[in-house]
Amino acid sequence: MTGQDDNVIELLRAQHAEIRRLAGIVADNTGAVRQDAFERLRALLAVHETAEEEIVHPFARRSAAGGEKIVEARLAEEHEAKVTLQELERLGPDAHQFDALFTQFRADVEEHAGREESEEFPRIAEEATPEQLRGMVAAVKAAEAVAPTHPHPGVESPLANAVLGPGAAIADRARDAIRKAR
Repeated sequence: MTGQDDNVIELLRAQHAEIRRLAGIVADNTGAVRQDAFERLRALLAVHETAEEEIVHPFARRSAAGGEKIVEARLAEEHEAKVTLQELERLGPDAHQFDALFTQFRADVEEHAGREESEEFPRIAEEATPEQLRGMVAAVKAAEAVAPTHPHPGVESPLANAVLGPGAAIADRARDAIRKAR
């Protein structure tokens, strides 16, 4: 049985489970609990999607049958999610409009994760060697360590992430540190 340390698909599935868990906390709470869960959800989604865009989607695009079409659809969903997440962040979890927008966002993210798990991940599992699956774990973790922690719509390709990502990551992490210091 493979785990998160030697299979990128298991790592991503575990992250999807954590995303679902945090979304539930946001939906079911108010005040500081909701704010904390939303900030953790926002950061996890930002680094998770960046790593998928840099590591996982390129592998699926070039290696899996029908990979180009599958990846393009996932990238379009990720772009829309970033736009909505950016709006949710602007509003803040206490805003009146937050609940309705977050409810739709949560459903869209769940649908997106389900499509990755049913369309993209099985193809990767078929095509990747155990060594590639293990190597992608290391690459995903490295990408997440330096990824932006806030959504940046329009940065959904490996090239855009390479060019714009480092500056955005530095700015995001500085903004996070200042927010925590307050």
